[in-house]
Amino acid sequence: MNARNARQTLTLFCFLLPALAVQAQPGPAPVAVDEARQDTFSASLWVSGTVISRNDARISAETDGRITWVADVGQRIEAGEPVTRVDDADLKLELEDNRAQLESLRARQRYLANNVERLERLADSNNAAVNQLDEAHAELDMTAQEIRRAEVAVAQTQRRIEQSRVVAPFDGVVVERLVQAGEFVTRGSEVARLVDTKNREIRAQAPLSVSSYIREGLEVSVQHEGRESLSPVKRVIPVGDERSRMFEVRIAAEAPGWVIGSPVRVALPNSDPRRLVAVPRDALVLRGSEIFVLRVTTENVVEKVSVATGVGLGSLVEVIGDVNGGDRLVTRGAERLQAGQQVVVAGG
Repeated sequence: MNARNARQTLTLFCFLLPALAVQAQPGPAPVAVDEARQDTFSASLWVSGTVISRNDARISAETDGRITWVADVGQRIEAGEPVTRVDDADLKLELEDNRAQLESLRARQRYLANNVERLERLADSNNAAVNQLDEAHAELDMTAQEIRRAEVAVAQTQRRIEQSRVVAPFDGVVVERLVQAGEFVTRGSEVARLVDTKNREIRAQAPLSVSSYIREGLEVSVQHEGRESLSPVKRVIPVGDERSRMFEVRIAAEAPGWVIGSPVRVALPNSDPRRLVAVPRDALVLRGSEIFVLRVTTENVVEKVSVATGVGLGSLVEVIGDVNGGDRLVTRGAERLQAGQQVVVAGG
């Protein structure tokens, strides 16, 4: 009886063994892939930059006087609108005095003109001396010049009254008040700082060694808060600092979310462009002294390809080996893969 049970158990085990082996065999490993790129690239050097305003000014008073009003910090001012007002009461009184002097001179001019006409009639009848007539003409001419000077004085006072309104030279936001209402200022005193928050650009300092590879209009990569985008170089200032051996580059800052003062990183070319194959850095596998990539075939089978690395290209790196543009390379899940293993591509 025991022998018969043993034979039945052995028979059942032999029957289930192939099924258990099939069940234990692992299925295709899930992986993420990215394509190798074959294109013309330049090696890049990442430098620090700052988002700045193209219009950032400390507005100054144009006339002496007591401050009566200053725009609030954070207030948006359009070009031509006042940032600060200076008391103009004394100037208005001075303007009235200038106008009164001008009218007095015009009245004298009319009197002298009539006197010249009278003397000319008398001279025609030989009843007036010639020198009297010449003197009257000279006095009339001098009065005309005095009127011109008085008109200039009126215009100057009117301009000073206009200058008592310190106006914004461009659209911007008041970011700092440098005086308060009631304070006395003189001509040239700074009253407020105005910043144009819409007209922005990036200022970056680059080593002189890359100057020959940078030109206006060149598209460069800009990283801001973990996001990368392309922006054109607007201006290259071809003058280096003798101490730091750096020169300045200005780059367009068109993204609306970039706040003035934000730090950014800019990738500037530091070599001549050449055609090469580049792969994502995550595709490189380092095991000991060996560097390779895992290529996924059209049958979703992994191939191991040994490579050597070249120049870094931001998130990419040049590879030298049997890798072509368009090859699908494993970027996630390569840790336990072996050559010849079947995989399933995520999202594909």
